[in-house]
Amino acid sequence: MVAIEIECRACHARRPLTNPSPTCPHCGGQWAEARYQWIEPADKEAVDRWTAVLARRGASLWRYRELLPIGHAENIITLGEGWTPLLRAHNLGQMLGHHHIYIKDERQGPTGSFKDRQAAIAISAMKEAGITEAVVASTGNVAIAYSAYCARAGIKLWAFVTSSVPADKMREVALYGSEVIKVAGTYDQAKQIAAEFAASKNLFLDQGIKAIATKEAMKTIAFETAEQLGSLLAGDDPTIPHGNRHPWRAPDWYLQAISGGMGPVGVMKGFAELHEMGLTGRVPKLACFQSSGCAPMAEAFQRGARQAEAILNPLTDITTLATGIPGEAYEVLFDLLAAHGGVIEAIPDADTFHALHTVAKMDGISVEPATAVAFAGLFKLVREGIIAPHEIVVINCSGHTFPVEKHIIGDQYTRNMAPTNGQDAPTSARQEGLLTALEELDNRVQRIAIIEDNPDAARLIRRILQAQGDFLIDEANNGLDGLRLIQQVRPNLVILDLMMPGLDGFGIVEAMKTNPALHEIPIVVVTAKELSPIERQRLDGKIKALLQKGSFLDSDLLSDIKQALPQT
Repeated sequence: MVAIEIECRACHARRPLTNPSPTCPHCGGQWAEARYQWIEPADKEAVDRWTAVLARRGASLWRYRELLPIGHAENIITLGEGWTPLLRAHNLGQMLGHHHIYIKDERQGPTGSFKDRQAAIAISAMKEAGITEAVVASTGNVAIAYSAYCARAGIKLWAFVTSSVPADKMREVALYGSEVIKVAGTYDQAKQIAAEFAASKNLFLDQGIKAIATKEAMKTIAFETAEQLGSLLAGDDPTIPHGNRHPWRAPDWYLQAISGGMGPVGVMKGFAELHEMGLTGRVPKLACFQSSGCAPMAEAFQRGARQAEAILNPLTDITTLATGIPGEAYEVLFDLLAAHGGVIEAIPDADTFHALHTVAKMDGISVEPATAVAFAGLFKLVREGIIAPHEIVVINCSGHTFPVEKHIIGDQYTRNMAPTNGQDAPTSARQEGLLTALEELDNRVQRIAIIEDNPDAARLIRRILQAQGDFLIDEANNGLDGLRLIQQVRPNLVILDLMMPGLDGFGIVEAMKTNPALHEIPIVVVTAKELSPIERQRLDGKIKALLQKGSFLDSDLLSDIKQALPQT
């Protein structure tokens, strides 16, 4: 086992890792960090031996066990957590003009969120310390994860949750046998009541971000990301742990929504350790995002202040991020941003829910609102040019939206259709009734032609249309075929690329506008070309909208389409 010490953040005094202790015996400080013998300074031979061992280990966070604060393997409590997928966001990347956006899909954990990592390390540490009963405060995901792992460890858990936690989540916590205490107040008030209860009963209180186990759990996201990103950029399978077969790779940016800040603090510690060991060439820049209705860290960061002012009355629907008193965590994040670069931004709830829909409909990933805050932040930073097109971005997809967030899409998300002649009608009659209903549906569908020679770009536009409206879509992949298609089907709208072999988009525009049967059909141009003044003049008055590839979101395209289509 690697020797581990605990270092107090306030006075830097060190002591051996023993039973969990909430305060430093020298100064009373409550924030401590784990330090490992052969990282500071790095022992190259030890690091090489470790990476060689990793190549023979399975795909879970426990593959890094020498750099985790659990002394004996028999105390490990696991449900198969870790080694979640690192997915490239193909469609979002095209839409934003950034082709190196990767999603760390933490929805794949045992209970569906990145808090499974925290629970695995924290509950294992409790077991190692002989703790049989514990108290935790939560906005939902921590309570669920801790309850599952405590059930496996034989530890009784008291979970204090806010009344805004969805009932489905509370029921899941109770299902695992935990005691659920619903607090009619804010998360900060729930934490205070939980602390008072633990003190009155002399029970172990989980310290959240201040605990060693929490930060060490989150750093495994960095370890996995660096291994998986190295695999992806080397053309290997990222689902298979590679150990030291090729270089690990840190991204240029790491993005995550924050409440108390535990995720980024732990992840950045992991990236810093990898850099110290010589396994990566850098520590990434950090972008953190809060809901604008409860953004004490973002507001302080914008002022350049190292201490955040408390927000006692959060005004946001993203309740899992409604921590109004960030405390020491913000100071740590502020120092990380000063050292490595980055931002903390406030994101309106409306932008968050739009991003939630966009991510689901563009790349097939259904995320919880807290994750959607991070995606909305990504869109903002890309549009403002803070994240450059060539930079590698990893975004933490912290949890799954279903089954508890039913209000997101409302009730009107299905079409009802029934056989017209009853259950006893002949099969042919039932089919005729169904076909008639479908034909009636088609009469309400606007017909759109996509003329685009790039298959990826055509697929993206088609996907935006399919996800957002009832459109009948025709496609052609070159100018001549496109013009013939337009002449044949007479669409309600043409979405057109300009740069195509043979007949280009300018030629199609001119041919349509000189044809009495086609000149009234509106045209939306989507192009990667930077137009010269002469080229813009060729299009002036002939098209309804001009969008630049890689710099528009789905809402931009849909807005222009709705304006261009004839009103019915």
